[in-house]
Amino acid sequence: MCEMPEILEHAVRYECVTCGHEWERTPEPEAAAGPRVVKDAHGNVLADGDCVILIKDLKLGGSSVLKGGSKSKPIRLVDGDHEISCKVDGIAVGLKACFVKKA
Repeated sequence: MCEMPEILEHAVRYECVTCGHEWERTPEPEAAAGPRVVKDAHGNVLADGDCVILIKDLKLGGSSVLKGGSKSKPIRLVDGDHEISCKVDGIAVGLKACFVKKA
């Protein structure tokens, strides 16, 4: 392997610009699998069992709307795009943490 600082980065490999030597990219080590931290719109840390309040109206599709200021039942944190699973006004929904504040 050469020690030249000029490197081209390809999707699956690196290449030295000077000599053309190629080598595989090593996968980046993932962050330590510590506890997941989910924060509300104001930066407060949320946990399973917390209650949250909607900070704005959210359309559910059709003519259904969850009004801002509606309080949820105790939440459950889940993996995925919508971090919160809960019931608001008797409707089970998945919410993004940026649309709620801790009650």
